[in-house]
Amino acid sequence: LRTATGSLDVEQELAFSQEDVMSPLLYAPLSGGVLPNASRNELPSPPVAVRNLMELARFGQLCTMMSGMQHRRDGYPFGTVVDFAIDGAGMPILSLSPLAIHARNIIENPRCTLIVHMPGWTGLSDAMVTMFGDVRPLPRSMQAVAHDVFAAKHRTAAGHEPIVSTTSQYFRMDHIVDIYFVGGFGTVQWLSGDEYVSAQPDSVVLDRPPTRVLQELTDTFGEKARALLSPRLGGNATEPIFISYDATGAEVRVRTGGECVVHRISLPVAVQTVEQLMAAVRQALS
Repeated sequence: LRTATGSLDVEQELAFSQEDVMSPLLYAPLSGGVLPNASRNELPSPPVAVRNLMELARFGQLCTMMSGMQHRRDGYPFGTVVDFAIDGAGMPILSLSPLAIHARNIIENPRCTLIVHMPGWTGLSDAMVTMFGDVRPLPRSMQAVAHDVFAAKHRTAAGHEPIVSTTSQYFRMDHIVDIYFVGGFGTVQWLSGDEYVSAQPDSVVLDRPPTRVLQELTDTFGEKARALLSPRLGGNATEPIFISYDATGAEVRVRTGGECVVHRISLPVAVQTVEQLMAAVRQALS
């Protein structure tokens, strides 16, 4: 588990085991860091893109199998929206009420899927991850550490910790069986759990809480990005919001008419810190 101050290895303690390039913008409705021409545009590999996405996203859809104790719909999938965090090994940490249907389903059958969209998801052209794995409640000795990981991910821009019910319990997907990654239209790939775990997210994604970084990017460069994109979109681009970033680019979503489109800003140099990211985006947009 990774806390706000470092990392803690808990594996043993848990006992679980359409290309259109414009300078400086890469015009690409496909998003999430991977396109069919990934090598040409120096985009992250699929395993790294998935690790980045799991770090950037805050919410997902947890799908469990209805258990017999529910007295209805036994054996049917049950989906709910949950917030989550990622520990140092890349495993999802979930805060669930033991009384909730999904928590009771997990107790009987730990097999689940967690579907995660990129922040600012607007449609099928945006990145999405479906993670297949086994979810189990963490032991009591690990609940406090799990809370630190969860709170670090969901702390507000003002520094306030998220409100977590006193009855909530932390669960962990301790075994990832498979991952289905959709990087946009035409970009689909299966990844094994080992491929995911062996990959490391870009260090810039871990440098600061992503929510704050995305807000800072939007506040600082949103209007500049909108002004550069607007002529290409018929002069009516509005509502610019940065929704993703990695070592080699950042993605901004704008509204044009009744649709939202996502564009990737390719950075002139690879970055490792948020400070370098801000400087590189400024240079790319200048």
